[in-house]
Amino acid sequence: MRLWSLAPSILDRAALIACWREGLLAQKVLAGGTRGYTRHPQLERFRDAADPAAAIGHFLGALQVEATARGYRFDATRIGVADADNPLIPVTEGQLAYELEWLRTKVIVRDPEWLPRLTSAAAAPSFVAVPGPIEAWERGVPLDAS
Repeated sequence: MRLWSLAPSILDRAALIACWREGLLAQKVLAGGTRGYTRHPQLERFRDAADPAAAIGHFLGALQVEATARGYRFDATRIGVADADNPLIPVTEGQLAYELEWLRTKVIVRDPEWLPRLTSAAAAPSFVAVPGPIEAWERGVPLDAS
């Protein structure tokens, strides 16, 4: 499961679609609707929000807005808590940089024409960037942990 902390506007088509699909799964997990993925580390930040259902709803809403802007049809009725207030979940600058580099490694293979759009590690609307290294919940192998 990869719930990108990066702004949806910089996600390539594959990342945007996968994030939507995995975000819907995360929403189901947070609502207790599945037995799988219940301990997935990326869900920690949503569980720590004051209202986890609203936090994942806001996250999904931002993905849906970006998809609509690109002409895709992500079904907004699948968002459990629509029009939720922005939870402003903290995400470290190190995490954003890590994710940007990870996305670059994927985009260079699957959509090299998208690569020039990956110039800055802007946070998705549900997150607020704070100083710090890669997040403790990140289980990927750091490209550069320094």
